[in-house]
Amino acid sequence: MNIKINSVHFKADQKLENFVSTKVEKLTAKHNDVIGSEVTFKLDNTDTPENKITEIRVLLKGNDLFASKQSKSFEEATDAAVDALKKQLEKHKSKFIK
Repeated sequence: MNIKINSVHFKADQKLENFVSTKVEKLTAKHNDVIGSEVTFKLDNTDTPENKITEIRVLLKGNDLFASKQSKSFEEATDAAVDALKKQLEKHKSKFIK
């Protein structure tokens, strides 16, 4: 599966990229319709400590699923986005099993 990782206005280190790749691969391994995924890391321009945003788009045959979460670390935001996408994938899968 193809995973594109983008970081806006900074360079993501290899450890973060490996963490995200592992999470996204586990998320999409159980679903046959997944073509690929795109992950984007952003820094919000606020003074709050929760200024890190992870956006994940899962590309499926026919449509896409998307989740965007904000937290104090990219790892926490990634975990939250992956959890949201798990729910979306289950809902998407249940539509076609009927």
